[in-house]
Amino acid sequence: MKKDMFTINKNGLSYGRGYVYSLQYHLVWCTKYRKKVLKDGIDVECKEMLESLAQEYKFQILAMEVMPDHIHLLVDCRPQFYISDMIKI
Repeated sequence: MKKDMFTINKNGLSYGRGYVYSLQYHLVWCTKYRKKVLKDGIDVECKEMLESLAQEYKFQILAMEVMPDHIHLLVDCRPQFYISDMIKI
Protein backbone atom coordinates (compact mmCIF):
# COMPACT_ATOMS: atom_id res chain seq x y z
CA MET A 1 0.00 0.00 0.00
CA LYS A 2 1.33 3.39 -0.99
CA LYS A 3 1.92 5.77 1.91
CA ASP A 4 -0.02 8.97 1.43
CA MET A 5 -0.04 12.19 3.45
CA PHE A 6 -3.84 12.11 3.35
CA THR A 7 -5.21 9.02 5.10
CA ILE A 8 -8.61 8.47 6.64
CA ASN A 9 -9.05 5.91 9.40
CA LYS A 10 -12.14 4.15 10.70
CA ASN A 11 -12.76 6.84 13.33
CA GLY A 12 -13.35 9.48 10.64
CA LEU A 13 -10.26 11.51 11.51
CA SER A 14 -7.50 12.26 9.04
CA TYR A 15 -3.85 12.45 9.96
CA GLY A 16 -1.30 14.71 8.36
CA ARG A 17 2.23 15.61 9.35
CA GLY A 18 1.81 16.53 13.01
CA TYR A 19 -1.93 17.21 13.03
CA VAL A 20 -5.30 15.48 13.15
CA TYR A 21 -8.35 16.87 11.39
CA SER A 22 -11.80 16.23 10.00
CA LEU A 23 -12.84 18.95 7.54
CA GLN A 24 -16.06 18.45 5.62
CA TYR A 25 -17.90 20.83 3.31
CA HIS A 26 -21.52 20.50 2.19
CA LEU A 27 -21.82 22.13 -1.22
CA VAL A 28 -25.07 22.71 -3.10
CA TRP A 29 -25.26 24.00 -6.67
CA CYS A 30 -28.56 25.04 -8.23
CA THR A 31 -29.25 25.55 -11.90
CA LYS A 32 -30.37 28.96 -13.08
CA TYR A 33 -34.05 29.50 -12.34
CA ARG A 34 -34.06 25.92 -10.93
CA LYS A 35 -34.62 24.53 -14.44
CA LYS A 36 -34.54 20.74 -14.57
CA VAL A 37 -31.61 20.25 -16.96
CA LEU A 38 -29.52 17.69 -15.03
CA LYS A 39 -31.14 14.60 -16.55
CA ASP A 40 -30.88 12.31 -19.59
CA GLY A 41 -27.25 11.36 -19.03
CA ILE A 42 -26.01 14.77 -17.93
CA ASP A 43 -26.35 13.69 -14.30
CA VAL A 44 -24.08 10.67 -14.87
CA GLU A 45 -21.53 12.85 -16.66
CA CYS A 46 -21.54 15.33 -13.73
CA LYS A 47 -20.90 12.49 -11.27
CA GLU A 48 -17.99 11.19 -13.36
CA MET A 49 -16.43 14.65 -13.63
CA LEU A 50 -16.74 15.27 -9.89
CA GLU A 51 -15.18 11.88 -9.09
CA SER A 52 -12.26 12.54 -11.43
CA LEU A 53 -11.69 15.94 -9.78
CA ALA A 54 -11.70 14.25 -6.38
CA GLN A 55 -8.98 11.86 -7.49
CA GLU A 56 -6.94 14.63 -9.08
CA TYR A 57 -7.04 16.97 -6.08
CA LYS A 58 -7.04 14.18 -3.45
CA PHE A 59 -10.25 14.89 -1.61
CA GLN A 60 -12.99 12.40 -0.87
CA ILE A 61 -16.61 12.61 -1.85
CA LEU A 62 -18.57 11.23 1.08
CA ALA A 63 -22.01 11.77 -0.44
CA MET A 64 -23.20 13.00 -3.82
CA GLU A 65 -26.71 13.41 -5.18
CA VAL A 66 -27.50 14.88 -8.57
CA MET A 67 -31.11 16.00 -8.81
CA PRO A 68 -32.68 17.45 -11.97
CA ASP A 69 -32.30 21.02 -10.68
CA HIS A 70 -29.45 20.89 -8.13
CA ILE A 71 -26.41 18.95 -6.90
CA HIS A 72 -25.61 18.06 -3.28
CA LEU A 73 -22.01 17.22 -2.45
CA LEU A 74 -20.39 16.34 0.89
CA VAL A 75 -16.61 16.39 0.63
CA ASP A 76 -13.84 15.63 3.10
CA CYS A 77 -10.62 17.44 2.32
CA ARG A 78 -7.32 18.63 3.74
CA PRO A 79 -7.10 21.88 5.73
CA GLN A 80 -5.05 23.41 2.90
CA PHE A 81 -8.26 23.61 0.86
CA TYR A 82 -10.36 26.62 1.82
CA ILE A 83 -14.03 26.64 0.93
CA SER A 84 -13.32 29.12 -1.87
CA ASP A 85 -10.74 26.71 -3.32
CA MET A 86 -13.26 23.87 -3.29
CA ILE A 87 -15.80 26.00 -5.14
CA LYS A 88 -13.21 26.96 -7.77
CA ILE A 89 -12.25 23.32 -8.29
